[in-house]
Amino acid sequence: MARRRIRCLHKWCLSGEVSRPSVVLLAIALVLSSPMARVQASTGGASLMQSIPERLAQQQEATPSESDRAAAQRAFQQGEQLSNQGTPESLRQAIEKYAEALRLLKAMGDRQWEAATLNRIGLVYSSLGEHKQALNYFNQELSIWQTLGDRRWQAVALEGIGKAYQSLGEKQKALDCFNQALSLHRTVQNRQGEAATLTSLGEVYKSLGEKQKALDYYSQALPLWRALGDRQKESQALNYIGLLYYDLNDRQKALDYFNQALPLVRTLGERFGEAAILTSIGALYNDLGEKQKALEYLNQALLIRRAVEDRAGEAATLNNLARVYDSLG
Repeated sequence: MARRRIRCLHKWCLSGEVSRPSVVLLAIALVLSSPMARVQASTGGASLMQSIPERLAQQQEATPSESDRAAAQRAFQQGEQLSNQGTPESLRQAIEKYAEALRLLKAMGDRQWEAATLNRIGLVYSSLGEHKQALNYFNQELSIWQTLGDRRWQAVALEGIGKAYQSLGEKQKALDCFNQALSLHRTVQNRQGEAATLTSLGEVYKSLGEKQKALDYYSQALPLWRALGDRQKESQALNYIGLLYYDLNDRQKALDYFNQALPLVRTLGERFGEAAILTSIGALYNDLGEKQKALEYLNQALLIRRAVEDRAGEAATLNNLARVYDSLG
């Protein structure tokens, strides 16, 4: 329950989001929440949508031996399985397996999947909170994609580098990487990557206290998520925008965006997100002087917090309820 709580709460904070690595190299939306977090990222690269083990098995180009290719495939698959377990011990073991695959791929001269495996190692180090190590592997990955002239995957690597710099507190370097990635995504018309990078830019500007800039980037990402049909990312963008309008003291606009996000999270079954938005709406109504509406939403949030055993969220909602009752006298 604790791990699920951390994962769900993370979706509704502005510092970023993380889930387990997918079977393929999907590295655009990398957001970290804890050393034990699992990382997921995505791109619109249809040509690379098969799993890396499958692609390794299918390649028929000249290699030192069929046994080397099979060994690389096997090591990579073992790395995936260990990475998906998400424990510190299994993540360390995953790095060893990926490194084994990497040695074989280098010997085979397979630069594309060498870069892909470097990315996987970088993602695991990110999951462990070892961002300097992650940065080293992402930079190696970027160099290969640049040599191969693959702009789509250069953008993926730049996104990983940007996330690492962001986690290390080097915000300007993160912005530089994200802006380079954004330009590449737009050049190759990767709308999913564009939306993810716009969101990353919004996160950095929010952390720098530049709320209007953050709002601009989240607002650019929102219609892209809608066009892509990604309702989860759409609901997150609506929530982010609502929170920023709240911070900017535009209560009515904040309320509008929260009310758009609420039915989406309910449809998705995101109970933690639903409780967070209900709490925000309740707090807004209290600020607007509509005390009964505030109580209605806050009590709905409280029931959910208790149902999912979210003690921290329950305490926050109780605090908001106390503020309302205190104002009623």
